[in-house]
Amino acid sequence: MKTKEQLEQELKDLEAQIQAVSGTISETQKQGASLSRDISVLDAKIREAKLQIKQREAAVTRLSQGISEKNKSISTLDEKMDREKHSLAQILRKTKYQDNQTLLDFALQNKSLSSFFVDVDAFQTVSGALKQSFEAITYTKNDIMAAKTELEDTKQQELAAKVAQELAKKKVETNQKEKQGLLTVTKGQEKEYQKILSDKQKQAATIRAALFELSGTKAINFGAAYDLAVKVQGITGIRPAFLLGIITEESNLGQNVGKGTWKVDMHPTRDQPIFAQITAELGLDPDQMPVSKKAWYGYGGAMGPAQFIPSTWVLYKDKVGRLTGHVPPNPWNAQDAFTASALLLKDNGAIAGDKSSEQRAAVCYLAGCGNAKKTAYQFYGNDVMALADKYEAQIAILQAK
Repeated sequence: MKTKEQLEQELKDLEAQIQAVSGTISETQKQGASLSRDISVLDAKIREAKLQIKQREAAVTRLSQGISEKNKSISTLDEKMDREKHSLAQILRKTKYQDNQTLLDFALQNKSLSSFFVDVDAFQTVSGALKQSFEAITYTKNDIMAAKTELEDTKQQELAAKVAQELAKKKVETNQKEKQGLLTVTKGQEKEYQKILSDKQKQAATIRAALFELSGTKAINFGAAYDLAVKVQGITGIRPAFLLGIITEESNLGQNVGKGTWKVDMHPTRDQPIFAQITAELGLDPDQMPVSKKAWYGYGGAMGPAQFIPSTWVLYKDKVGRLTGHVPPNPWNAQDAFTASALLLKDNGAIAGDKSSEQRAAVCYLAGCGNAKKTAYQFYGNDVMALADKYEAQIAILQAK
């Protein structure tokens, strides 16, 4: 098993390697469009994602070890406290016995008076010492319990690292498929690649027809998703590529989306009654509507492409209805979901063209703005911004056709 120091050093080394590869990607992307350049970029992205997976593995191992060590410390202290409690109880019982004895009782036992007072003195001394020991252990245990609370937060970071690790694996798979597809189409020939690049109309048609996955409802083509995002931009000012990045990331969180049931995975008092009301207004069977399962960051029950929980959806429901004309609005409807998502991102401080505000708003979308600076949740913002860059490039092709 690796030591804490070894794991810390491994994390630092991996971070340095990731930064170096990211720098390579940035520099390579500045070169003129060519097959070799784009293959190099994809190779670098694959290396970067694999390093991120290793980094997350090391982080998970380090965090797990820390939690295990603290749990052992708490268990040891609990055992010591139990022993001290037992000893203290015995002394207290003895002391009470002495307090209840009369001098006559003691004399009848044929013991000297001096030994009576010596014993009482000894009991009081030991009892006082045990009380001090008990108090000291109580304080120590409180300190350890506070440390354990911090480690429970760290446990959340561990789970976040695992989610980020799974997303990194998806990146590897996506980039590998993209690379293979590029080589298949061009047959590895620069001339063929340049021909594809020059055929903007064909590219635009391919991009527009590509499926855009949505959670909780049927996929639509990218062109339709982009048109919706542009329409929403006119209302909220949220950049289309950024909004599409958010919607995609919510679907990429993947296995929990649409696999839950409202009575099991949804918060029982905060969300279940509201969910019942939402589905009743829409004439839907709540038992048949897809919601997310409980995840590492809390209750499930998120609805539709924008993955709103019911108690958040009702905060935006009336405004969404006024803007889309759908009364009541439907969280499983793409237009309503896109509009609600953009309104929330705007409230979270996203400003079109300001990528730092967009990234912060994205983290708020996942974990609330109170956690926006926590390292554990930055993977979400980073992924959304990478997706936004990808969609921005595709949108540029659509606009240039």
